[in-house]
Amino acid sequence: MENIALIESFSEFKDNKSIDRVTLMSILEEVFRAALKRRFGSDDNFDIIINPDKGDLEIWRNRVVVADGMSEDDNEEIELSEARKIEPDFEIGEDVSEEVKLIDLGRRAILALRQNLISKIHEHDSTNVFKHFKDLEGEIYSAEVHHIRHNAVILLDDEGNEIVLPKSEQIRSDFFRKGDAVRGVIKSVELRGNKPAIILSRTSPAFLVKLFEQEIPEVFDGLITIEGVARIPGDKAKIAVDSYDDRIDPVGACVGVKGSRIHGIVRELGNENIDVINYTKNEQLFVARALSPAKVTSVEIEMFDEEKNGKKGRVEVLLKPEEVSKAIGRAGVNIRLASELTGYEIDVKREGIEEEDVELTEFSDEIEAWVIEEFKKIGLDTAKSVLEKDVSMLVQRTDLEEETILDVQRILREEFED
Repeated sequence: MENIALIESFSEFKDNKSIDRVTLMSILEEVFRAALKRRFGSDDNFDIIINPDKGDLEIWRNRVVVADGMSEDDNEEIELSEARKIEPDFEIGEDVSEEVKLIDLGRRAILALRQNLISKIHEHDSTNVFKHFKDLEGEIYSAEVHHIRHNAVILLDDEGNEIVLPKSEQIRSDFFRKGDAVRGVIKSVELRGNKPAIILSRTSPAFLVKLFEQEIPEVFDGLITIEGVARIPGDKAKIAVDSYDDRIDPVGACVGVKGSRIHGIVRELGNENIDVINYTKNEQLFVARALSPAKVTSVEIEMFDEEKNGKKGRVEVLLKPEEVSKAIGRAGVNIRLASELTGYEIDVKREGIEEEDVELTEFSDEIEAWVIEEFKKIGLDTAKSVLEKDVSMLVQRTDLEEETILDVQRILREEFED
């Protein structure tokens, strides 16, 4: 195979738009030098001239002429009689440049050279893709569904890059078909071998933040800032917003007239219910707002060492009886998000508890914490509130067995009998 024929066989790389001419020449020279080094032991005395646009390649070996029988290194020295076969008037001590044909390397070396070139080109492409998407981590990205697996959806973007949307990063109500356009945030980019693994997420709080930036001009322009986000993907989210401009109502600007601005975000997130809350540095007021739609009577805060406890403190919130279920929310979702948003453990107490009533937490030595939590999820946080309820109703509204409920009521009843 002649040099020019070999270069022409690399035309697919020459037309690769993801690699510039200078880089291609550098890769070609690196690959050829590696082949020369394997064949001759060293490539230091070789000149390689490449013109990938025309398909030209020339390799020249430079050697010094020595007297016959005096050559110690055939790669760097050439005996006088051999030199004069190239040019009759060469003399000892002169430099000889001789063109090397690739066919002289052997067919096996040429095949290895081509495979090495393919590998280097792919490695270069993978590195570029990795760097490109690494810079996009945390940003919204859109791609098209290529095929669907049981544990992930495989997407392709306009450049043919493969992006993975794992099941764990999908919203519960997500349903995709081949060809659908999907939006999410680039959650992570890793090199696995030589191939970049690009993970897309639709469940990340960052996706909600970026959707606000994209859909609400004041957020994009920095007039409204997002101070915190708590999210149960596809179910409910709370987002705290603030503005340094007193003329702007941050909540009103984000929601829009009759919810016009936030409607597109809600639809994108599978009808996720989004509470937009006015942020404040007043901790008591912020906790009260975070528990909306419940109306809080009073808030008392006990601060923690956050590094040790993972929370800033514990909050005791007092509410009217009819507000307790609103504060807790269905399956405890509202209070859980409020706790995540504010950074506090939140304990809800009913206003006007009779003196002889006792909070369920007082029975933690006899009743398991998760059982108490089940009652609190439906707004029952005192002994009498549990005793007043019918067992069948409690079975329906909690995840507790009838036997467990009866046992709890027995323990509570004994307290009052004593």
